Amino acid sequence: MNAAGILQIVVYFAVLTAGAIPLGAYMARIYSGERTWLDPVLGPFERAIYKVCCVKPDQEQHWTVYAFSALMFSVVGLLLMYAVMRLQAMLPLNPAGQAAVPPDLAFNTAISFTTNTNWQNYGGESTMAYLTQMLGMTVKNFTSAATGMAVLVALVRGFARRQSKTVGNFYVDAVRSILYILLPLAVVVTLALVWQGMPQSFDAYTEATTLEGVKQVIAQGPVASQVAIKHLGTNGGGFFNANSAHPFENPTALSNLIEMAGELLISAGLVFAFGRMIGDKRQGRALYIAMALMLVVGITVCYWAEAAGNPLVQAMGVDVASSDLAPGGNMEGKEVRFGIANSAIFAAATTGTSTGAVNAMHDSFTPIGGMVPLVNMMLGEVIFGGVGCGLHGMIVFVIVAVFIAGLMVGRTPEYLGKKMETREVKLAVLCILIFPLSILGFGAVAMVLPAGLAGMSAAGPHGLSEVLYAYTSATANNGSAFGGLSGNTLFYNTTLAAAMLIGRFLIIVPTLAIAGSLAAKKIVPPSAGTFPTHGSLFIGLLIAVIVVIGGLTFFPVLALGPIVEHFALAAGTLF
Repeated sequence: MNAAGILQIVVYFAVLTAGAIPLGAYMARIYSGERTWLDPVLGPFERAIYKVCCVKPDQEQHWTVYAFSALMFSVVGLLLMYAVMRLQAMLPLNPAGQAAVPPDLAFNTAISFTTNTNWQNYGGESTMAYLTQMLGMTVKNFTSAATGMAVLVALVRGFARRQSKTVGNFYVDAVRSILYILLPLAVVVTLALVWQGMPQSFDAYTEATTLEGVKQVIAQGPVASQVAIKHLGTNGGGFFNANSAHPFENPTALSNLIEMAGELLISAGLVFAFGRMIGDKRQGRALYIAMALMLVVGITVCYWAEAAGNPLVQAMGVDVASSDLAPGGNMEGKEVRFGIANSAIFAAATTGTSTGAVNAMHDSFTPIGGMVPLVNMMLGEVIFGGVGCGLHGMIVFVIVAVFIAGLMVGRTPEYLGKKMETREVKLAVLCILIFPLSILGFGAVAMVLPAGLAGMSAAGPHGLSEVLYAYTSATANNGSAFGGLSGNTLFYNTTLAAAMLIGRFLIIVPTLAIAGSLAAKKIVPPSAGTFPTHGSLFIGLLIAVIVVIGGLTFFPVLALGPIVEHFALAAGTLF
């Protein structure tokens, strides 16, 4: 670790916070139905969409109808994306002549992009045509993110409303998310990335001759538009197989900063929007501080582990110290253009949300460095949002934290004037339990069946980490991977798709049930015995609850994977 790396981390948080605060204020106005400066331009388009789709914007929905609408919206998008991939050989904008995507891979990919996971068992430039990348991947990046944002807004309304039978209209929330937030930001970021040298064209692949006289095909296409929304929508699916480590997908240090900030911008902004929509900005600030502290710890641990380097390499006489002539540390799988600090920031940010984009190969990280993104996902991506652009997971842990606080002081737990009773706590615990049931359940099956073992490239603890990472990423709707696992098989395409569906919809439905239950409650005025949820004591309690629950749930399997691998590496032992 050096001063330059620490400065990069400080600059990153400064840029993120400076963008999230005004964006949060803007999004609060959008979801509250207030007029914005974009209304004169986008208002007619919004009304036209409602008219064409037969949506009554003034007709609000009960949480069950809201959930059904979200599910049907996702199912229709899934089927359309599957059809595009299966038919791509017959469709236009296919200059490389890509064949139809095999059924099991198309099934996995359609579910992946529908659930905001963007797990990719394929190389984008070698498998998908331009039309598939745009009509399938890019469009789903908008709609899946909008679905996650809409569900979060419904949950926020549950806290803000009193004795209400409705939580909003899903279609209105989704349309406004796309039209007023995602689309304008994506246009701005796309133009910025094109300015930095990122391709955005329909030109055919270019054939070049190398200095050795070998023919090389250089893939290109409408890259910038997909990269912009993959980060802003916390999707992460790359146009190229190497994702944001590819020079066309991340050409400069500035584009790298834009992409890293984009991963957290909307999720962080929604935290401040939450404070405004419930009428107490302090609550939003408290959650932001808790999230930021956890992200700082994750980045620091990952940066420290990677900067320390590989002791086996150091034992061979290789200098792993940072200097003017060498970056030092563990540079395996990392871009020299970005270095260790930016790789650590990217890895922690992309797994603190459901983004999943990478600018370095996580499989090449040291055991502890690779454990950071793994733990971030296991905790439900509470930094700054999981299930696609939202702080659902953090609010679920908030409910559990205030319940524990209520037990300690002998009072009915309350949060924002709403009593957290049996129904809300049970639903919150259900959301938390979904993760270990899916991750550990599918992981155990993969570790004993020949079809699961066949995909592992390594034995011992690292092989376990590869499988564990895959199902954690799928369940958390993240999409990043330890690249050593061969996931493009019938077994992994099917089981990972199931994990994605579980991680998306078995979280969304209980979340909306919590929203409906809270919206129907009265708001209880604060009293002398009310536990304040905007101060340092609550922030500390919230972080402790998250760490303790995560530790009790996943520490045993982590001890068998990255932790034991770390000690073996330190002792100079190879499995």
